[in-house]
Amino acid sequence: MVALTGRGRSIALVLLLALLSACGAGSTILDKDVLVIGVKPDQPGLGMKNADGEFAGFDVDVATYIAGKLGKSFRFVATPSSEREKVLMDGSVDLVVATYSITAERKTKVAFGGPYYVAHQDTLVRAGESAIANVRDLKGRNLCQVTGSNSWRRVKEERKIAVKLVEVPSYSACISDLKAGKVDAVSTDDLILAGFATEDLKIVNAPFTDERYGVGIQAGDLDGCEAVNKAITEMYQDGTAKKLLQKWFAKSGLALTFTVPQFEGCG
Repeated sequence: MVALTGRGRSIALVLLLALLSACGAGSTILDKDVLVIGVKPDQPGLGMKNADGEFAGFDVDVATYIAGKLGKSFRFVATPSSEREKVLMDGSVDLVVATYSITAERKTKVAFGGPYYVAHQDTLVRAGESAIANVRDLKGRNLCQVTGSNSWRRVKEERKIAVKLVEVPSYSACISDLKAGKVDAVSTDDLILAGFATEDLKIVNAPFTDERYGVGIQAGDLDGCEAVNKAITEMYQDGTAKKLLQKWFAKSGLALTFTVPQFEGCG
């Protein structure tokens, strides 16, 4: 070991501080003037980029409410499922509000505020399909798999159902394949499916999981996470959450929940 002189120690300290700064040590969304928020661009009812370039949907409205409670200006960026961890970890977005289910694996990379809603995984099939009444009936069928989503795991890995996976980049691509007969079913959160249900496509209405939608945030931002949780609590207490859920999903027939979800905790 080489002993450092006074000058050497000073240089080493400066380098250490610079390294910590570069790594974002102690950074929080509360110090930002403008928040960059990742949302989905292709999920009707949740996050959809319109022809005018504006985003609309339940997740978009939730993100807008949270940013308002934090007293921050904000802008939205399209964030597909496959990029959610990446953009949070590299700092290109500050928050992700994009049907982002809280899982143990994801919590090793990023942190979560919320959940702001607890959805339930269900299955979407063609309207004329009568042989699929629940998730077990997917055995031997072609199931759509969206890159970056964990929904297929609930079927194939957790429930050991022998489905044939067909991978695509987004849920909108899944819907196209379902209509074209390339896949037999799409299984994911009921709020996502509700946005795609039409006269030609129906939800089986046999939910089999709880999907806790969290607000993705950089790991270590305890203050930011707690501020987000406070905003979510207020969103339910002042009736905004109920209004937003009814605005986007009242016609879906889903049983909606209007009480504050149990938070995961920011520690």
